[in-house]
Amino acid sequence: MADLKKLELFLLRYVPIAVREEFVNVGLILMEADHAGFAEVRFAPDWRAAERIDPQVDTEKLEAIARHARKQFQNPETRAAFVKKMEDSFSNLIQLSPMSACLAEDPAKEIEALSSFYFKVIHQPAQRAPSGRNRIWQQMRAAFEQEGILGSLMTDVALEQYTQPGDPLKLDFAYRVREELKVFQAVSLSGKLDQANYFGSRAREITEVFAEKTGAAPLFTAVVNDDWDRNNADAKYAMGNMMRNQVEVAVLTDMPKIAERARLELRH
Repeated sequence: MADLKKLELFLLRYVPIAVREEFVNVGLILMEADHAGFAEVRFAPDWRAAERIDPQVDTEKLEAIARHARKQFQNPETRAAFVKKMEDSFSNLIQLSPMSACLAEDPAKEIEALSSFYFKVIHQPAQRAPSGRNRIWQQMRAAFEQEGILGSLMTDVALEQYTQPGDPLKLDFAYRVREELKVFQAVSLSGKLDQANYFGSRAREITEVFAEKTGAAPLFTAVVNDDWDRNNADAKYAMGNMMRNQVEVAVLTDMPKIAERARLELRH
């Protein structure tokens, strides 16, 4: 019987918004425990799993991370340092799971089996209609597109370019009118309210940063689902939290008027 090799397994998780504690496995690392023998990194064949939890996922950034990881694992001298860097702080989008120890006769066959298990494509008989924040975002986008101004808007504005690297928050839609930056964010007040509370708690801070770095004062509008429960204490708190932090709130049925107003302002 062949000797069993001691291996270390790490999963690479895509985490779009850390406070929501949602992730999908998009890659894995398998290496011998002595870090001198077998070592390989694998990524999912596509990014569909990431797209399911984040329709706005930056797949180009994920591809760049995958290329960098593969390059580091080609050189035995950089592997351990690369894993250590990922454990400490590699990217808020990609996080490393705790190490799992395993034994295998053939590490090359083992990583094939693990890849097949973790990256198995699940075929769904029918695509469900989008819900929550995703549904709101899609209808907002459709309203701006209907007015013919989607291409004139700033979309998926990454806050890390204004705050600090790794900031996970992105602003959905924005446009500038003179010294004001009008920002529209899809916020669900149904189900888990972490995203609503997170956005509300950061609005005042973002306003100050934008005003300082761009000279434009942001005016935030959160677009929420029409059917949110007005009697739900948690939803009412999230609503109040946004308003206390200078965020106006509109419901989804207001979007045609919002998009029309944006068209008129952009053409002046």
